[in-house]
Amino acid sequence: MNSNDPQDLTIDTVEHFWFDRSRLSALPALLVGVYEKPEELPVTREHLDELKLLAITHGIMVKEAVAVAIRTFSASTFLSTGKLEEVRQACEQLGCRLVIFDDEISPAQQRNLEKYFRIPVIDRTEVILGVFADRAKTREAKLQIELAKTKYLAPRLKHMWSHFSQQRGGGGVGAGGGYLKGEGEKQLEIDRRLLKARVERLQKEIAVVRKQRSTQRHARERRGIPLFAIVGYTNAGKSTLMKALTHADVLIEDKLFATLDTTTRKFILPGTKEEVLFIDTVGFIRKLPHLLVMAFKSTLEEACLADVLIHVIDASHHMAPEQAATTLDVLKELHASHLPVITVFNKMDRLEGDIAPLERRAWQKLRLTYPRSVELSALTGKGLDDLLVQITDVLKDHRTRLLLRIPQSDYHMISRAMEHGKVLQKAYDGNDVLLEVELPIPQSYQFQHYEVTP
Repeated sequence: MNSNDPQDLTIDTVEHFWFDRSRLSALPALLVGVYEKPEELPVTREHLDELKLLAITHGIMVKEAVAVAIRTFSASTFLSTGKLEEVRQACEQLGCRLVIFDDEISPAQQRNLEKYFRIPVIDRTEVILGVFADRAKTREAKLQIELAKTKYLAPRLKHMWSHFSQQRGGGGVGAGGGYLKGEGEKQLEIDRRLLKARVERLQKEIAVVRKQRSTQRHARERRGIPLFAIVGYTNAGKSTLMKALTHADVLIEDKLFATLDTTTRKFILPGTKEEVLFIDTVGFIRKLPHLLVMAFKSTLEEACLADVLIHVIDASHHMAPEQAATTLDVLKELHASHLPVITVFNKMDRLEGDIAPLERRAWQKLRLTYPRSVELSALTGKGLDDLLVQITDVLKDHRTRLLLRIPQSDYHMISRAMEHGKVLQKAYDGNDVLLEVELPIPQSYQFQHYEVTP
């Protein structure tokens, strides 16, 4: 057997394979999803379709996707013996050399499944980690991914070096009566120390990046510029909307997780001359690995610290309600669910024309679920003006109107009020300037000394 050929990868070589996971993409794969009740089958198939897109995005060749009905889960192998045999036979018939489960499987289950199938087995989490690793561009994103992968790898270490002990006959008793560790156990201890050191190093480097982001954020907060975070399910059209609003040079692809790195752009609201900031965040996805939520918290916290969220929903997707709910669940986990939200139903151009009655009812229900919404097509630009009206309206809740009397000797404060606020009226009274101005609430406190009663 040529172990360098991915097609020849079996359980005999899988232990040697752990540190070169990139070779997985060369293997023809079988996707496996499970369901317990018949009414769950359509959703399971939809999840498998998404897993297929994830796998293809990662460069994996998908041969087939199967939905498996189960009664109970097995603690040791996830599937019962009968279902395991069905999957094994499907792999043989289709020539699959890799099995990918749509659900997260434990390290012990992964090991037992590989023993049974005699080919590598991975889960949705590892595929998503691979996609993120492929897509990361900035130093921060790369650090976050490496940290997540390292934490994912750590509990699986005990399986990685067992082949050394098997080849050398395991441990034994030394001359002093002490237990002599096998080569695998020695390597396991070494790797645990290496991984621990790597985690500590990554966390320190990420802390430096977080500090830099914090400095930039404080500078923005001092200026009082409202921040709108564009959030939503992956491939909902967030980057397209960002480009349509600000003409930002952002990557736009019809792929899952086309962009991972946040982009921030300034925008001047038409008619008001008020500055706002739009930030395009990483897309969410169902069954998002908790490791990634934690690892990307410093990136996603831009959504947590925003003044307003713009929740983009792909209105043309038949699973739009579930995708929207997934986004809200992740926001809740990030403690950002309290923020005001403008819901954007995007890709309306795909809904033009007749809609089937069933789809029409689902669409009407979705609109009722999110009453504060805007319908638009970020691709064509139709409906963008309605969104800008919503943005202008929501900003009124973050502004206050003041009447100020500022001595001309403090003209720098007059300039500051004109820079950060909207001047409604301006008059002169002796050596003072009377201003009626709308200001962002965070900026209004520095003018308390000049405030007068109408």
